[in-house]
Amino acid sequence: MVSSNGNYEARKMNLKAVDAEIYNLIQRETERQEYGLEMIPSENFVSEAVLEAMGSVLTNKYAEGQPGKRYYGGCHVVDEVENIASARACELFGTDFANVQPHSGVQANQAVFEAFLKPGDTFMGLRLDHGGHLSHGSPVNFSGKHYKVVGYGVRQSDCFIDPDEVRDLARQHRPKLIIAGATAYSRKIDWKLFREVADEVGAVLMADIAHYSGLVAGGAYPSPVPFADIVTTTTHKTLRGPRSGMVMGREIHRKAINKAVFPGLQGGPHMHTIAAKAVMLREALSPSFKEYAAQVVKNAQALSAALIKRGLQVVSGGTDSHLLVVDLRPMNVTGKVAEETCDKVGITGNKNTVPFDPQPPSVCSGIRLGTPALTTRGMKEQEMEQVANFIVEALANAENESKLSSIRDGVVELSRGFPLYKHRLVA
Repeated sequence: MVSSNGNYEARKMNLKAVDAEIYNLIQRETERQEYGLEMIPSENFVSEAVLEAMGSVLTNKYAEGQPGKRYYGGCHVVDEVENIASARACELFGTDFANVQPHSGVQANQAVFEAFLKPGDTFMGLRLDHGGHLSHGSPVNFSGKHYKVVGYGVRQSDCFIDPDEVRDLARQHRPKLIIAGATAYSRKIDWKLFREVADEVGAVLMADIAHYSGLVAGGAYPSPVPFADIVTTTTHKTLRGPRSGMVMGREIHRKAINKAVFPGLQGGPHMHTIAAKAVMLREALSPSFKEYAAQVVKNAQALSAALIKRGLQVVSGGTDSHLLVVDLRPMNVTGKVAEETCDKVGITGNKNTVPFDPQPPSVCSGIRLGTPALTTRGMKEQEMEQVANFIVEALANAENESKLSSIRDGVVELSRGFPLYKHRLVA
């Protein structure tokens, strides 16, 4: 029988002593991140301070409800944490309110649906195969299952969002909600256009800036806040925070959104994650974050130019943001093969459809690449040239294991020059 004191001592043991299997897997993942090039646009590296907040005792606290109106006792401390996070979000983005409780970007989006639509209502969103997100109307997602979806797209001529199609579809279908935003669209979104269309048909305008929020915060991408009724975002992409979401907007919508988040969609908020968001937001309010956001875009544009110079095509001919979708058909390589080949040399991207893609989604004709994580490490335009070389060389030698091994050595060497969490690795 274990004494109460013995049980207490056991609970103080560190992860390696309690669960060596999980500890070792975390070490392996740390090593993968440390010695590879993370180029998925929706991934980034958080600071040590964010990691510390995520691993804090706040994970122990239940706090259903809003600050000052909880359904549990003992919330006076976490109320302050949440109020700080909300205030910082409003300051950073210039919104009237911010609900920082959503567990993810999809739940943030779902809260908007709950607040403004009824099942069967019509809304508009960018088509998934043209760069939209699952929660913008995919038939396998709640948004496509429970609502009538009208998808707008990009022009085949230049792969820019087609404003005429947006207007025509809105006039024809009179949606109650219009979503402006994307997950694989590299260009600036014309928020003013969507505001005008929404006003014409009497729709609520939601801007999903999950991908662009860090760039918006840093002044490197246009802000939708002056135009949108509601703004949703994740916090882990260009914002460099924990994996989570937020909903922000005009004061008139505060009550509806808060009610949709809780009790509409979820129970107790993750207070440790909200604390990490508060830390992230403080970091994003610093002058250095503006420099970071600007460099992210510079790096993406340098990477795009370097890949084009080496014979690849980039959807829409370039990028205004942190991401680009590379059309691999000139090299006669599929997105699936490209993803697998890049992974072999330590470069992580994801296969992605290109607009009007002849390949099925499981294969794809493109690969989606981003620069947020590389920029966090301190890489600049010169390194983007190296990375472009690695990618093109790898794709040209997809069956040559010796050549891929050599490229992998180059990737490791480059990574060592920009340390990430090396001190967390135990020899």
